[in-house]
Amino acid sequence: MVDPDRTTPIPHGGNLTEAAARYGIPRATWLDLSTGINPVGYPVPSIDAQAWLRLPDDDDDLEAVAAHHYGAPRALAVAGTQAAIRMLPSVLPRGRVGIALLTYGEYAPAFGYAGYPVSRFVTPQFGDLAHEAAFVLNPGQPLPDDLLHLVLVNPNNPGAERWSTQIIMDWAAQLAARGGTLIVDEAFVEAMPTLSVAQYVGNDALIVLRSVGKFYGLAGARVGFVLAGARVDRALRTMRGPWSVSGPSRIVTRAALCDAAWQCDARARLEHEGARLAALLGTSFMSVSHTPLFAWVREDTARDWQHGLARRGIWIRRFEQVDGLRFGLPRDEAQWMRLEGALSAVRQEIEAGRGASSAS
Repeated sequence: MVDPDRTTPIPHGGNLTEAAARYGIPRATWLDLSTGINPVGYPVPSIDAQAWLRLPDDDDDLEAVAAHHYGAPRALAVAGTQAAIRMLPSVLPRGRVGIALLTYGEYAPAFGYAGYPVSRFVTPQFGDLAHEAAFVLNPGQPLPDDLLHLVLVNPNNPGAERWSTQIIMDWAAQLAARGGTLIVDEAFVEAMPTLSVAQYVGNDALIVLRSVGKFYGLAGARVGFVLAGARVDRALRTMRGPWSVSGPSRIVTRAALCDAAWQCDARARLEHEGARLAALLGTSFMSVSHTPLFAWVREDTARDWQHGLARRGIWIRRFEQVDGLRFGLPRDEAQWMRLEGALSAVRQEIEAGRGASSAS
């Protein structure tokens, strides 16, 4: 079970103020690559000033627009999927839940605080860490007998693992037979829509979480959606209460979900830039995995790389469960060139340090 000590903060990317204070570099001069947020986000339309004066209209068509966009029977708007993560343990039957050892860090504490026994798993990509986990999640193999619920982030953050709809629905069927639930966090799937299982949501055996923060670059709007069966939807709707999503955020989100042309252009650009980032990192690291929105590398000298780049005003996310780094996308050509130059300089420093160590 997860330690219920709620005073320990959960690390996330985007902590640029902390980095600026630590390294004594003005915040405005940093290149922040510590998140997987689209750096060229949706162009926010002008918002009628009345939207700031009125209470949010929970009965507008935002949820219907979202359900149509995702291909789901219904959608519940929440103040970012983080709000849903904290509510979900209250509406599911109590039982053991499987959560990846290396994934979005809020799931294990949310279920642990609620008293759920939590089993951490690893994917075959991290098979060398199997001794630190309760099980290895292998496609095509039965889930552990004592598992009632399973949480997947698809594609996973930060390791970039991904699972096909066939594999996911097989796991959902196994859990459904036990009266359990598969929770699929699709925060990054908008850039890889063929991975989505939103269209298969029909009963309590499958819950899908979607967000506009990553692909649309609207993290500050704090809008997410829960796609679930009727019972879970009703329970969460009651817990959510009124006015959880602000009026201006509703307007911006609706516009983004309806803009198919922008979505198509963004997917093409992100696919290209995600591949470019992976190729660039491949000149410095042996193992690179990526999605269109971020890249992940395993590296024994991860701490040295983070420190070396930070001294040059570039902030990336380092993970401590396993030595690894996550890189977000630069916004423009100047930022790409800055990253390329910094990687080259830090690589030379680390190689020189290794040479000096060997000589001694």
